[in-house]
Amino acid sequence: MLRHEFRPGRLVAGVTGLAVAVVYGGDAAGRWDAEWYAALPILGGGMASAALAGWAGYRLRRRRAARTASTDGADAPARTSGSHAIR
Repeated sequence: MLRHEFRPGRLVAGVTGLAVAVVYGGDAAGRWDAEWYAALPILGGGMASAALAGWAGYRLRRRRAARTASTDGADAPARTSGSHAIR
């Protein structure tokens, strides 16, 4: 049983934050020299990717929920399906 839904947009946003931390961490450790604006393209591209992944995940969850809901009522008796055949 799943405890929560998988949210790919949040995963991509977290990886983006870690990438920025690695860039500035490497700069602080003296491994390389990162400019002050180095985070802007990383954050811009990462957040755009996170938005796209979040939207795709949302659409897949909605499609799956609609498919599950449409098959749940297939075996329902006439009195609960909204039919006027009740006597």
